[in-house]
Amino acid sequence: MKTIIEPFKIKTVEAIYFTTKEERRSILEKAFYNPFRIHAKDVLIDLLTDSGTSAMSSNQWAGIMQGDESYAGSPSFFRFEESVRSITGMPLIIPTHQGRAAEKIIFTILGGKGKYFLSNTLFDTTRANIEFSGAEGVDLICEEGKHPSIPAPFKGNMDIEALQQTITKIGAENIPMVIITITNNSGGGQPVSMQNIKDVRNVCTEYQIPFFIDACRFAENAYFIKLREEGYSNKSILEIANEMFSYADGCTMSAKKDAFANIGGFLAMRDLDLAVQCRNLLIVTEGFTTYGGLAGRDLEAIAIGLQEIMDEHYLQYRIRSIEYLTNKLIEAGVPVMQPAGGHAVYIDAKDFLPHIPVDQYPGQALVGALYEHGGVRGVEIGSLMFGKYDAEGKLIPAQLELVRLAIPRRVYTQSHIDYVAEVIIEVFEKRDAIKGLAIIEETPLLRHFTAKLKTA
Repeated sequence: MKTIIEPFKIKTVEAIYFTTKEERRSILEKAFYNPFRIHAKDVLIDLLTDSGTSAMSSNQWAGIMQGDESYAGSPSFFRFEESVRSITGMPLIIPTHQGRAAEKIIFTILGGKGKYFLSNTLFDTTRANIEFSGAEGVDLICEEGKHPSIPAPFKGNMDIEALQQTITKIGAENIPMVIITITNNSGGGQPVSMQNIKDVRNVCTEYQIPFFIDACRFAENAYFIKLREEGYSNKSILEIANEMFSYADGCTMSAKKDAFANIGGFLAMRDLDLAVQCRNLLIVTEGFTTYGGLAGRDLEAIAIGLQEIMDEHYLQYRIRSIEYLTNKLIEAGVPVMQPAGGHAVYIDAKDFLPHIPVDQYPGQALVGALYEHGGVRGVEIGSLMFGKYDAEGKLIPAQLELVRLAIPRRVYTQSHIDYVAEVIIEVFEKRDAIKGLAIIEETPLLRHFTAKLKTA
């Protein structure tokens, strides 16, 4: 069959509030051109993030009713623990209220001034927690990942040669961890190959550096391996996931992505001494070790969602739906990250708006234009999110200027996606009228969440 249908039925619906373009223009101005400041009710199609925005299944909702809220030793925790362990194979499982809480714990313990964490590409909260500890994050994306318009099967890979050179330059003793993000969110939602994971493992073994996986979208990455990497086409998603995690010393995960949950996350690892330190900090900041800041009902939802995400009918639909939107934009000449990623469509804002210099944040300008024209909310992944300043206060731009349109899982139908394509194409046809932006207020860390901007 040529048509790939949604592998679910809709049981509950939520009305969409429709605004006019004039209303959205006013809303955008009052929000200081920052999509995070726009009220959700004023958004028609919300593609700001796929984190915590998924539609949970009837089984997850049923599991919520079984959630046990005991402070210590809840049976919900042990079901959660077993579900995580069946995928990661890791013996030590530590729940947290979301992924960034897991990051805060691990980087507080291992970070500090003079330390460096190496990655294929760190996402915003990961980098922020590293920098908050006083350490530095270093991105080592492969060469293919630096060119949005040139397709390659595994553009999320880490550059192994650059990894070895960086370790030699910095010194292994100053690198507490190497991290691979799967799929590579900041790099366009692109997958990482099993061979690349093995190669990173071998380098880390050689230099005795712990190797962790940021596992937010592990199932999507596993499905790409099944589709694109030799030797995996007949393996199940669980088998591929088991192998991916077998090469790692630990992992962090936001369960708000590939677990369909609205909240939650975890740390998993093999090192008992490190786990003891993490659990001690968890008790201070999150809660007891068997709930980690989560309600028992959320632990149940995560345990079920982690198993549901590995359904290949769902993953086929998920990957094809992203590809569907990507291809519609390519056909219209819109510059996008190619090939399609796992959870989002990434527009190359630098090519989309060549008349806007990087210090006027073309990605953020495009985000505003998409909202004003069609009520579609996306997010900039470029120099507003990742840019730095040099000693003279001049912007050091990000490597890529992207706009991410993250598709919530099991939420929107094909007609919604067709509407999004129409909005983007219409904005593209009138792109010369879009103006750049200037920052008028910002914070030192994660400025994109709260920054205020004006037209330049």
